[in-house]
Amino acid sequence: MRLSELAPKLNATLRGDGSIEVARVAGIDEAGPGDLTFVSNPRYLTKLATTRASAVILSPGIDTPLPSLVCGNPYLAFAHAVTILEPPARPAPGVHATAQVAPDAVLGDGVHVGAYVVVGAGCRVGARTVLRPHVVLYDGVAIGADCELHSGVQVRDGCRLGDRVIVQNGAVIGSDGFGFAKDEAGRYAKIPQRGIVVVEDDVEVGALTAIDRAALNETRIGRGTKLDNLVQIGHSVTIGEDTVLAGQVGVAGSTKIGRRVTLAGQVGVAGHLTIGDGVIASAQTGIPGDVEAGRFVSGTPALDNRAWLKSSAVFSKLPELQKRVRELERQIEELKKR
Repeated sequence: MRLSELAPKLNATLRGDGSIEVARVAGIDEAGPGDLTFVSNPRYLTKLATTRASAVILSPGIDTPLPSLVCGNPYLAFAHAVTILEPPARPAPGVHATAQVAPDAVLGDGVHVGAYVVVGAGCRVGARTVLRPHVVLYDGVAIGADCELHSGVQVRDGCRLGDRVIVQNGAVIGSDGFGFAKDEAGRYAKIPQRGIVVVEDDVEVGALTAIDRAALNETRIGRGTKLDNLVQIGHSVTIGEDTVLAGQVGVAGSTKIGRRVTLAGQVGVAGHLTIGDGVIASAQTGIPGDVEAGRFVSGTPALDNRAWLKSSAVFSKLPELQKRVRELERQIEELKKR
C-alpha cells in the first residue's frame, strides 16, 4: 500500500514521498525495504539514522529524511497499521463435522464453529463470530457479532457476551462464585450461584482468566475493558468501561470498579468495596477499602503512591532506627533518675 493511501486511514499527516510502498510493519531494528516502522519512545530516536525501513510513523517535531506518517499517538497508529497491512486470517464460515450444535441453537451469518466445539441448547451466536476448537457454550449462552473465542474457552449457562469480544485460550466465563455458608458444626454449605456474567462490547479476556457468575443477579464487565491472563473476578463484581486489569489481579465478590481504572500486576482487591473512576494501583498493591476517584495508590495496605514511595525507602532502615530509639529511651530513663 502506498503511504499516500495509508495516511488518511491512520489519521496521520504524510511527510515526504507518498508513492513509497509498504507491505508490513516491523520494529526499527528489524525493518528492511518495504517495511513501515514506528517510534513511540524517545530512546529509539537515534535509530532513525540507521534503520533500513522505507518509512516511519512518528510524533510531530521529529526530523528524519525518511518518508513519514506524523501523528500524535504513534503507538496507536502502529496498532492500526498492523491491522490494515497484515489483517489476521479468519477461518471460513461453517460448522466442523466433529462439532455438536444443539438443534435449537441459532448461528448468525458467517459463523465459524471449529472442531469439537459444543454449542448448547438455546444458544445464540452472532454474525461472523469464530469459535475455535474445543470451545464449550453451555445452554442459553448469547454471543454477539464479530467475536472470537479461542480454543478451550468455556462460557457457562445463560452468560452474555457483546459484540467484538475476544476471549483467549482457557478462560472460563460464568464459573460458580465462591459462596459458602458455615453451619454450627463448622461445615460449609454451598450457596447456589444462579446469576450470570454480562461482558459488554469490545472487551478482551486473557488466557486462563476466570469470571465468576453472580449468586443472584449479574457480574458485569464494562465496554472496552481489558483483562490480562490469570485474572480472577469474583461474583457480583461490576467493572466500568475502559478499565485495565493486568496479570494475576484478583477482585473479590461484590466490589464495584469504576471507569478507566488501572490495576497493575498482582493487585488484590477485597470484597464489597468501591474503587472510583480513574484510580491507578501499582503492582502488588493490596486494597482493603474504598478508593476515591483519581487516586494513585501503592503498597499493602494501599497508600497514596508518594507516601508509599517515601515509606518503602525507610523500610530497610527500620532495624537501625529501632536500635537508636531504644538507646534514646534508655538515655531518657537515666536522665529521669538523676
